[in-house]
Amino acid sequence: MNLLGLVVFFSFLSIGRFSEEDSRPDVVNIGAIFSFGTINGRVAKIAMNAAVEDVNSDPSILGGSKLVLSTHDSNYSSFLSIIGGLQYMETKTVAIIGPQVSGMAHVLSHLANELHVPMLSFTALDPSLSSLQYPYFIQTAPNYLFQMTVIADMVSYYGYREVVAVYTDDDEGRGSIIALGNKLAERRCEISYKAVLSPESLTTREEIMNELVKVSMMESRVIVVHAFSVVGLQVFEMAHKLRMVEEGYVWFATTWLSTVLDSMPGYIKDAKSIQGVLTFRPHAPVSKKREAFTSRWNKLSNGSIGLNPYGFYAYDTVWMIANAVKVLLDSGGKISFSNDSNLNGLACGALNFSALSTFNGGSQLLRNILHTNMTGLTGGIAFDSDKSVIRPSYDILNVMGKGYKQIGYWSNYSGLSVVSPEILYTKAPNRSSSNQRLDHVVWPGQTTVKPRGWVFPHNGRKLRIGVPYRVSYKAFVSKDEKTNEIHGFCIDIFLAAINLLPYAVPHKFILFGDGHKNPGYTELISMITSNAFDAVVGDIAIVPSRTKIVDFTQPYIESRLVVVAPIRKLNSSAGIFLRPFPPLMWGVTGAFFLIVGVVVWILEHRINDEFRGPPKKQCVTILWFGFSTMFFARREKTASTLGRMVLIIWLFVVLIITKSYTASLTSILTVHQLAPSIRGIESLITSNDHIGIQVGSFVENYLSEELNIAKSRLVPLGSPEEYADALTRGRVAAIVDERPYVDLFLSKYCMFQVVGQEFTNSGWGFAFPRESSLAMDMSTAILTLSENGELQKIRNKWLNTRTCGHSEDPNQLQLKSFWGLFLICGLACFITLIVYFSLLVHKFKRYIPQESEPSTRNGSKSPRIQRFLSFVNEKEEESKSKWKRKHRSSTGMQRRELGIDKQTSAAGSSGSKKSKTNPISAPVTRKRSALVIREQPISSNLTSIEEVGLGEEGDEEPSLFRKNSKFPHLEVTPVSATLPPATETASREDHALAVALLTSDPSQSTLAENVSTPELPTTVTSSSHEPIPVTDMEVPFTPSPSPPLAESSPIVTLDPNQAPISSPIVMPDPAPPSSIAPITVTPPEAPS
Repeated sequence: MNLLGLVVFFSFLSIGRFSEEDSRPDVVNIGAIFSFGTINGRVAKIAMNAAVEDVNSDPSILGGSKLVLSTHDSNYSSFLSIIGGLQYMETKTVAIIGPQVSGMAHVLSHLANELHVPMLSFTALDPSLSSLQYPYFIQTAPNYLFQMTVIADMVSYYGYREVVAVYTDDDEGRGSIIALGNKLAERRCEISYKAVLSPESLTTREEIMNELVKVSMMESRVIVVHAFSVVGLQVFEMAHKLRMVEEGYVWFATTWLSTVLDSMPGYIKDAKSIQGVLTFRPHAPVSKKREAFTSRWNKLSNGSIGLNPYGFYAYDTVWMIANAVKVLLDSGGKISFSNDSNLNGLACGALNFSALSTFNGGSQLLRNILHTNMTGLTGGIAFDSDKSVIRPSYDILNVMGKGYKQIGYWSNYSGLSVVSPEILYTKAPNRSSSNQRLDHVVWPGQTTVKPRGWVFPHNGRKLRIGVPYRVSYKAFVSKDEKTNEIHGFCIDIFLAAINLLPYAVPHKFILFGDGHKNPGYTELISMITSNAFDAVVGDIAIVPSRTKIVDFTQPYIESRLVVVAPIRKLNSSAGIFLRPFPPLMWGVTGAFFLIVGVVVWILEHRINDEFRGPPKKQCVTILWFGFSTMFFARREKTASTLGRMVLIIWLFVVLIITKSYTASLTSILTVHQLAPSIRGIESLITSNDHIGIQVGSFVENYLSEELNIAKSRLVPLGSPEEYADALTRGRVAAIVDERPYVDLFLSKYCMFQVVGQEFTNSGWGFAFPRESSLAMDMSTAILTLSENGELQKIRNKWLNTRTCGHSEDPNQLQLKSFWGLFLICGLACFITLIVYFSLLVHKFKRYIPQESEPSTRNGSKSPRIQRFLSFVNEKEEESKSKWKRKHRSSTGMQRRELGIDKQTSAAGSSGSKKSKTNPISAPVTRKRSALVIREQPISSNLTSIEEVGLGEEGDEEPSLFRKNSKFPHLEVTPVSATLPPATETASREDHALAVALLTSDPSQSTLAENVSTPELPTTVTSSSHEPIPVTDMEVPFTPSPSPPLAESSPIVTLDPNQAPISSPIVMPDPAPPSSIAPITVTPPEAPS
């Protein structure tokens, strides 16, 4: 390349110089180097000439200067194009447009750097033409790095992982494919095969055919073609002959194909060869300027060629140079050249390097170009710090028929979208996968179903699947000795997943192992890398060391490591409920229940009636209130603020205590104690006990390498029976194995249990070679099995673990843990019943004294027992009421008899003892409560008395005076009457009782006096003629100074058939003590 550069320098022999002038130059020369026989060359030439014409027609751009474009045809030859291109520089060129290919650009850019002549190209788009190495080279169109990004995004969007790249072996092809590989790697994809073709001029059809045959044998069916149009069309022509442009294939082509379709669709000999191909072209937004130029195109080209986006870039490139020159001249700059001191004196034959000159304003013109900010046919034009155009974008095209259909856009701003980039620029950028979208595609083979993108290689053999030949836990993988078929949990899942694939996978199972002991799984996995197996199916744990050499599918079952050890249950005792707290805690807690009760009583008893009463009642209240806070249920309400504050704090303390007690007791009742003090993997690591492991498992390496447990402590065991024997005999303290194996083991041996936490997060999967597409499809199938429930059905079929026959459920709590509590409760119930019945018998003897009955004399006690049972069934208040009435009746009769005797005695000695003061017969004024019952003027005419009785002397409000709940319309009003003097022997039960017999008219209410016969039940008839009982009236006396009642005095009785007394009987005012006669009471002979 350097030698070629020297030749270029030597060939530039006679370049004239501008004379330095103070005014604008008459002519501004620019050059262009293209192969004008190509599509882009022809389009570019027409567009550049049109741009020069438009610039010169606008005097505001260059003023009096004229822009002159000098073109050179490189004629497909890099060497000759360079030699010929330098010849036009004799016209004092300030900028060069081109070259067309990147190979020429790599050489000419060195010359541009030396002579300070900016080079602008919209077709030499090799990403390796970096800004640092080639500062005077500017790419005015998005380079191939963005085209490769478009392909990588589309490959990832459609879910493909591998592609095959077909390209020409030149600077442009190599640089672009390197960029494609990098972009695919960012998306976890890769180029699985590179079909390299000779450069364009050397490529033959036979070479293309041979490479495509190799491609057809590859696994991937996603192919990217990056070449010039001539070679690219030949690739598709050969592929069509090989039946590779059919259903199942995916083809991507870079912008060369869209260029052909836009400019020369007739150039394609057979349109069938490109049906369903995805390609793209630079995006040019719709604008009036673009529409005007498009309408001129047919006239400019004479209909010889169609317009493509690179024609827009050619037009805009000329305008960029013109605007940069305008800025240079407007700022006082001059277009001048000077000799290069590095080239002076160099002479070699006919080559005169001293004729080469440096553009003095080149650096300023370069800065002006890079600071361009204009709107052209391609939209907004500007450059970033890397000299790349900002906001590159493409139209995504799907070839259909003789044309194409646009299915979306790609922009460096938001990726793939069906919305134009101009609209997306007004929104925040969003390149999330959920935001990527394209319209439907018609794929090769005229199908709208997305191709799978890969197939099995056409080598005529079945997929070789290695299967471990297990001798234990055969539910996972086993061999039927009769039919030699392989079946099991893992095999069923594999077959179910294979059946979900949209394509057939011929396969055969090959057992690995001798059938006497479990094989080594690490060795089995390594046989995939040695190409002995194409896949491995079985209980294969996914561990980091294995993922380095193979790819695994999605795990179809979780498999963490666990520790199994012998256990014994905690021996429960009757006092187990006391274990959560030590004695001191119980004592302090109980003391605080009492303290809080006392404190609340102190704060409440002066203002709260519920905390008042006799001392005995207050003590009970303190105890009850204090301990009832344990259950947050209190009968007494607190009224004081201080009391409530104390209670809130104490309730919070009680809440914490009860929750802590519950948690501790739960742990004590449910947690099992390990016999050998093995509580998990941590205690195993720190101990020196032996550990059992399964033969062939990865557990051995994990424990020794990851947990640093000495291999001498590890004991290989081959079957569940060996597990149980080793644990029972103490050969090992515990066993470390994967959870699926342990579940099967514990379903048969119930004297062992998992202890501690599970460790390692792993699972079982199927192993495939690295970057295998089948692994991805199988993962999708496994997820489908999990979603539709088929995976669980297979698991239930093979791994439905059975529980032990008669063993106790370890999660159930037995009676022996609680019998102490039941005993305490039972004793409490028994003792309270004993106390209750003792008191009941005592009351029975007191209220119902033993009477002599015929049955008693005969020795039968059944009446007595019946009375006792009836007494037990009676309410306490009823028993007390009956006892009081009988007691008053008996004592009243005795006292009346005693009063008559005393009265007679007093009458006989009255004459001789008048002068003496007898304290017994001294006048005494006493007050008793009586009743006046009036009907309130509401509701019905019912008037009745349900119960009548005397209150005890000194009562503030006898129960008699309270309003009857059954007759709320009756008003009960206590009144007082002054009673006459009475002797000491006069009983207070003998005082007068006035009962109002009510009618509907309160004015006709009457008072009944001297009601006799206490045992006689009486009634009052209401206005509705309903008899209502009036119970046990006491015998009153006559509160009058009149003579004592005679035996023939009428006795007023209450009878249902008797009308109310017509004239009211009133209680007269008491006479003065001196005039009141002694009391005389005459008992009735018989009830009337």
